[in-house]
Amino acid sequence: MIPANLENIHARIAAAARAAGRAPAEVTLVAVSKTHPRAAVLAALAAGQAVFGENKVQEAAEKFPIPGAQLHLIGALQTNKAAQAVRLADMIESLDRERLSDAIAKAAAAAGRLPALLVQVNIGDEPQKAGVPLAQADAFIRASRARFGAALQGLMCIPPEGVDPLPYFQRLAAMADAHGLAVRSMGMSGDFEAAISAGATHVRIGTAIFGTRPALPA
Repeated sequence: MIPANLENIHARIAAAARAAGRAPAEVTLVAVSKTHPRAAVLAALAAGQAVFGENKVQEAAEKFPIPGAQLHLIGALQTNKAAQAVRLADMIESLDRERLSDAIAKAAAAAGRLPALLVQVNIGDEPQKAGVPLAQADAFIRASRARFGAALQGLMCIPPEGVDPLPYFQRLAAMADAHGLAVRSMGMSGDFEAAISAGATHVRIGTAIFGTRPALPA
């Protein structure tokens, strides 16, 4: 199932990219393996998938590192998990506040490595969601770039549910352009084609690859 699902998603990514006048190779698929077992990650890796996304550091540590696999941490990151995240991840996509910047910088100095970083923007200014608020985003992006240099590679967002996501994707892409940042991580199983049309470089897809997430224990 996983190999066939990956083949289907890659075909859809390629079609969406070509429809937008882009090369399919410009779009990286991040296979979101959260709540799925390590065996599912290994099956996807065997089918040629290299980049994986996990929400929680503790769960990610139970599956990774895996030779040949890259790990992106895509969930809200607690400052007390920053040290483990820095040691484990190839990219942290959820940098969104100064205290987390402080924790990552301290952890990176101790570990002697700094993962690639994306600033998560609360593109819909939704109070229930993580991400730096729009009014603070430009200043925070500038400060993060000054602090982390080339490790700050781009932006990430999750648009509001139940509305057309395209304007939100376009806004994030414009923000990335304004700051000269190449990476735009946006789009999930239900909306990644719209994200690609708006300039996504990374799409985060889980259900369409791994199937419905296993029920969590009560």
